[in-house]
Amino acid sequence: HVQLMESGGGTVQAGGSLRLSCVASRHTYDYACITWFRQAPGQEREGVAQIGTSSGSTAYADSVKGRFTISQNDAKNTVYLQMDSLRPEDTATYYCALSKFGCSWSQRAYTYWGQGTQVTVSS
Repeated sequence: HVQLMESGGGTVQAGGSLRLSCVASRHTYDYACITWFRQAPGQEREGVAQIGTSSGSTAYADSVKGRFTISQNDAKNTVYLQMDSLRPEDTATYYCALSKFGCSWSQRAYTYWGQGTQVTVSS
């Protein structure tokens, strides 16, 4: 069992930056992928960035490509999401999730989820 905890959310003006952290209760060597999802009020949850825990390979949703960067620490127990050039449409609750089965944008591939951290971008 793995517990995930997100932090780093807050309120920022458009064009600003935030860095989110996702800390796992233990290393994630035996898991394949960590993905950041987000959910805005009244909208479906969507994947925004993902990283293979062993390969370090990354992928991004088109809506955040070039603005967000996902990374992980050497101990493989923390994943970061650096968010730059934030826009009001980035406002959402951000969740990190852990998958044993490889990187996928489908929520069904993820076994463990954090509680989420709120990001609000004002115009």
